[in-house]
Amino acid sequence: MNSPVSFTNAAKDALANPTLRSNFREAMDSLRERRANQFPDPVELESARDLASAIRARALKNLPQNLITLEAQCQANGIQVHWADTPAEANEIILGICQRHDAKHVIKGKSMVSEECHLNAFLEQHGIEALESDLGEYIVQIDGETPSHIIMPAIHKNKKEIAELFAEKIPGVEYTEDVDTLTAIARKVLRTKFETAAVGISGVNFAVAETGTLCLVENEGNGRMTTTVPPVHIAITGIEKVVPQLADVPPLYSVLTRSATGQHATTYFNMISSPRKPGEMDGPDEVHLVLLDNGRSKIFNDDAMRDTLKCIRCGACMNHCPVYTRIGGHAYGTVYPGPIGQILNPQQYGIDKQGEMLSACSLNGACGEACPVRIPIPQLISKLRHEATRNDRAGTVYGQGALRKWYEALVWQSWQWIHQRPALYRTMTWSATRFRGLLPEKAMGPWTKSRIKPALARKTLHEMMKDKR
Repeated sequence: MNSPVSFTNAAKDALANPTLRSNFREAMDSLRERRANQFPDPVELESARDLASAIRARALKNLPQNLITLEAQCQANGIQVHWADTPAEANEIILGICQRHDAKHVIKGKSMVSEECHLNAFLEQHGIEALESDLGEYIVQIDGETPSHIIMPAIHKNKKEIAELFAEKIPGVEYTEDVDTLTAIARKVLRTKFETAAVGISGVNFAVAETGTLCLVENEGNGRMTTTVPPVHIAITGIEKVVPQLADVPPLYSVLTRSATGQHATTYFNMISSPRKPGEMDGPDEVHLVLLDNGRSKIFNDDAMRDTLKCIRCGACMNHCPVYTRIGGHAYGTVYPGPIGQILNPQQYGIDKQGEMLSACSLNGACGEACPVRIPIPQLISKLRHEATRNDRAGTVYGQGALRKWYEALVWQSWQWIHQRPALYRTMTWSATRFRGLLPEKAMGPWTKSRIKPALARKTLHEMMKDKR
């Protein structure tokens, strides 16, 4: 699960791309404004966040029992439940279902968990075409990319780039920048696939234990087509998406849609509780639910990090993150970018493999303030930074101590030793101010990549004050 390019290098490339930065600047400004318009009353906003946070905390507190109840109720409804510890196991389960139905291609709704499993590539390796039906996912798929945002996969592309892509990749399509025409082109391609696909694959926004109901939130209608037209529907989700009762869904749905896209409600809200029943006009003959762990149980068992699993995948933390809004999602090189990715990915795959992104945060707190379920993201990032450098072997996260450097540890031990001795501390600070002119005039390593050398800064300030006089 390593990124092929380091985060540092990828971030530099993104910052040097004016088109990418312009695309994200425009998109992020719009998303933040739309979200703010949905919460004009700060008291109502905080009340909604309190309620949503309490619901997610209660669901996680009783997660094992909720999952047992969900499985029993789904099975009673006729939904077949499968458990997968790893992405590889989930892929094999889905492949087996597809092969039993002789599926040559499948149609997919947007699902971050399927991205987590790299399901499309896996199915194609076994001769099964997997076509994304969400417009954003379809755009990045035909361009050979991965989503750059968990809600809006193609947010990094502008209208011109999409028009050029369609003209190049879709046979018989002429160049046009008309949005309605581009949408109609994609719809025409996808409709044929809906009609001939043997299997439809979707994600799950909320899985209700009480009723065995799978809830899907969408705007395009492609999710509804995916889950009703093919004779077999496979839903895949992480085990943390379960909620105890149906009454828990409306408050979560409300903060999800308003935080994600600035809508009071999305165009479609789908509730699936069973395969097609006798006398019903549409719906699949089979419904399968794949519940993926992939490190989530370990996170659940860590009291200090459990809040990570409260996430409802709204993307608000990304939209408000000053780092993500400047470099985009691809720079992270992971399925989940931005603040939520910074706390989730290292726990799933290890700090040694995905810990570099922990440095991509100024701890400004914007992500925590925006999170509709009150995940304390800055505090969790700080905790993971501690896990990344500790050497007492008492940590709970994979790859503990992987980012520890002996020379940094020596510097901080020296700092501690000096600060514990007042006389020595005063001597050191006196020396530092008197002899700072001896510092080299040129670059001082990483310090001068983003700031002026102290002595030079003082000289520059004096010159500025002189000019003003």
